[in-house]
Amino acid sequence: MIKSWMVIGLITLIIVFAGNRLTSDDIRWFNRLRRPRWLTFEVAIPFIWITIFICGAWSAYVVWEIAPGLAKTWQLMGLYLLLEIVTISYTPVMCKLQSLRVGTIIGGTGLLISIILALLIFPISTWAGFLLLPYIIWSPIGTYTTWAMIRLNPEDD
Repeated sequence: MIKSWMVIGLITLIIVFAGNRLTSDDIRWFNRLRRPRWLTFEVAIPFIWITIFICGAWSAYVVWEIAPGLAKTWQLMGLYLLLEIVTISYTPVMCKLQSLRVGTIIGGTGLLISIILALLIFPISTWAGFLLLPYIIWSPIGTYTTWAMIRLNPEDD
């Protein structure tokens, strides 16, 4: 029998890999952007996001295991899915549109969804709610960084 953690993990991986379609032009545009001087941790960002995705999938698993198959649980799984899709869309949509403003909006949207999700999850499982905290803590940092880059790259606003 297929375990719920396998399904949640597989869906997470499919969205991560399917959503990251970048062309060499997208990568070139992103790499030429000027960054704030204080952005010294850029090399750690992929590892931060890997941790956040693991925590998010684990949170979804905890919620599913508490109340499998209930209508409310399916709705929460839909919200987890929406959060992941919004999060994954940040880089490709921002790069395709070559707009840091769009990236800032997507980042802020992810933060809002993560807060709503956490508020809905905490009454079900404190543990699952705490697993969303890495997203809630990191998302404003990433969103602020993107917003700060607008001033340094006004032509890519």
